[in-house]
Amino acid sequence: MSYALKQVFNKDKTFRPKRKFEPGTQRFELHKKAQASLNAGLDLKVAVQLPPGEEQNDWVAVHVVDFFNRINLIYGTISDYCTEQSCPVMSGGPKYEYRWQDEHKYRKPTALSAPQYMNLLMDWIEVQINNEDIFPTNVGTPFPKNFLPVVKKILSRLFRVFVHVYIHHFDRITQMGSEAHVNTCYKHFYYFVKEFNLIDTKELEPLVSVWVGSRCV
Repeated sequence: MSYALKQVFNKDKTFRPKRKFEPGTQRFELHKKAQASLNAGLDLKVAVQLPPGEEQNDWVAVHVVDFFNRINLIYGTISDYCTEQSCPVMSGGPKYEYRWQDEHKYRKPTALSAPQYMNLLMDWIEVQINNEDIFPTNVGTPFPKNFLPVVKKILSRLFRVFVHVYIHHFDRITQMGSEAHVNTCYKHFYYFVKEFNLIDTKELEPLVSVWVGSRCV
């Protein structure tokens, strides 16, 4: 593993603790299957497809947690450079500003700095994926009716992290020599949400110019 990738996977730089799957569970087995597909060098468009005989919600749940962990790691590598001073607005360039809204303190969309937004986002996602009523871990426990709406909100908000990193901090990623890793993570994410229609196409527009050509179309 290159020094740059070691930096990306440095546990001290993880923005939030990784969420792990319990060995012996169906989720753990699906996670291993997903990782094996990636490690085998399969086309990412193929790797994201639902394996025969598996339940779609289980497959989606495993990937949501995995994307949370991966994007968490990516943001952790640049978080020292994403400050109140450098990023006073959570944005993706001049055309896109992301405001935070939740059911508690921020009931209306509120303009925040990027680090404030990231903290609230990661806290919120942790609550969702640790909630057994939304992400059940026991075999045979059905997923709730609001599972996919929650997943879509999680993924659309995680996409905003990619937008911010690409538009405002990609120079740092390049300096570390980690752009290939970040690009692969994004392509994996992109193909997955497209495969299962989990993010509206309009939401993906901020990075269309980044991925024009042969990269991710």
